[in-house]
Amino acid sequence: MNKKVQISESIELGILLALSGGFMDAYSYMCRGKVFANAQTGNILLLGIHLSEKEWNIAVRYAVPVVAFAVGIALSDMIRLRLKEKSLLHWRQISILIEAIVLAGVCFIPQKYNLPANSLTSFACGIQVESFRKIHGNGIATTMCIGNLRSATQNRCEYWHTKEKKKLKKGFLYYGVILCFVLGAILGNVFVEVLREKAIVICSGILFIGFIMMFVDWEKSR
Repeated sequence: MNKKVQISESIELGILLALSGGFMDAYSYMCRGKVFANAQTGNILLLGIHLSEKEWNIAVRYAVPVVAFAVGIALSDMIRLRLKEKSLLHWRQISILIEAIVLAGVCFIPQKYNLPANSLTSFACGIQVESFRKIHGNGIATTMCIGNLRSATQNRCEYWHTKEKKKLKKGFLYYGVILCFVLGAILGNVFVEVLREKAIVICSGILFIGFIMMFVDWEKSR
């Protein structure tokens, strides 16, 4: 496996990304008007509900972050396609650095401007969900839990049937990522209580640590 792929798929980096995923969702929901940063299914659901009730202003509050999330995905793909073979940094390092910088900027946006704050946070989430899809070769999302829960339960059921230890390990890996996401949400809520809109700078710091960690070959360090 290529060294850069090993770095971007390490468990250590996955832990930080899952922490940041839970943190961002807790921050946007608890501090920025009960809008989800990652859970775009929830935003789309609420968009539909408010459209049905002709509450256009509220509907916009949920629609714009969905669009921003998609733009973040598109930007991540553009970075990958344009810089994959041309940059001294791995393209995923560039993605996580952009994400950290965007979130650092969000902390300076007053709460009366929650729409752009939520949009930028969802934009950062879109970058993350597209850039980091695997941990140790397993398809894992660090910004949402439903797919991880399905895969975790599936692998545990396959272990009970086949007794293959690799299935058990995979199941624990998926459940571990979910746990880290929950811990990130707890941290997000705790820091929101103390720092309010400035709390997102903690998440930015977590991602910057991830950026630095990507210079280390974790496979060789073991």
